[in-house]
Amino acid sequence: MNTPPPVAGLSPQDKKIVVSGLILVAGVSWLYIIYMAWAMENMHLVDMWMPPMGGMRAWTAWDFLMLFLMWYIMMIAMMTPSVSPMVMMFTTVSRQKKLKKQPYAPTFIFLAGYLVAWALFSIFASAIQWPLHGIKLLDPMMYTDSYLLSGAILLLAGVYQMTPMKDACLNQCRTPLGFLMAAWKDGKSGAFQMGLYHGMFCVGCCWALMAVLLAVGVMNMLWVLLIAVFVLLEKILPFSPTMTRMITGAGLIIWGGYWLSLHPW
Repeated sequence: MNTPPPVAGLSPQDKKIVVSGLILVAGVSWLYIIYMAWAMENMHLVDMWMPPMGGMRAWTAWDFLMLFLMWYIMMIAMMTPSVSPMVMMFTTVSRQKKLKKQPYAPTFIFLAGYLVAWALFSIFASAIQWPLHGIKLLDPMMYTDSYLLSGAILLLAGVYQMTPMKDACLNQCRTPLGFLMAAWKDGKSGAFQMGLYHGMFCVGCCWALMAVLLAVGVMNMLWVLLIAVFVLLEKILPFSPTMTRMITGAGLIIWGGYWLSLHPW
């Protein structure tokens, strides 16, 4: 492990380049998932892929690929804004390395490593969602009528919000300079490794909140936006997130318990 140099501010030009890149990545991803949600509601107007249900037809590798791409692009859209402070801090440190003629790496390599972590999560999420269609717990629009499934997911998400694991992962996401000081590795491979490492903390922080989409509708754009905003605020608000975690955790547990009470046991 190498120690990064003292941090100085980025030039306006560097900030503009990095911010523009992040906006482009997130913006294109948001446009795609918004279009996909619209197309699913307007299949009479466009030819849209839909997950096969039950005995309609067998799942194929193409179906799984399309499901993975849906999750992955959605994760890019939701998580790119929240990783912006970390990306900006990495760019600042890397810029200082470059000025000192020390090994450095372009920012996109760090971001690529981060997004690989979410690609791995998307594979896992797709593998979970796949059989739910087969047993008809999710319909082709990716909504569920199962109070048992929805309630169990909400309870799980609520409990996880209160765990030490959530707290530890969130702290890594809230302290960009501290993370880089502890995990810094020189060069391009080091930048990729740091991005991947940080991405794994981010997945550890947010996976349960993403699972809530299986309860409220995977392509429910209102909830996609609400969760994305909440994840961002969790990471950037200046006060301790403990109270926020406890309140949201309790709210999810109560909501999940209510839906479980509606299940015909």
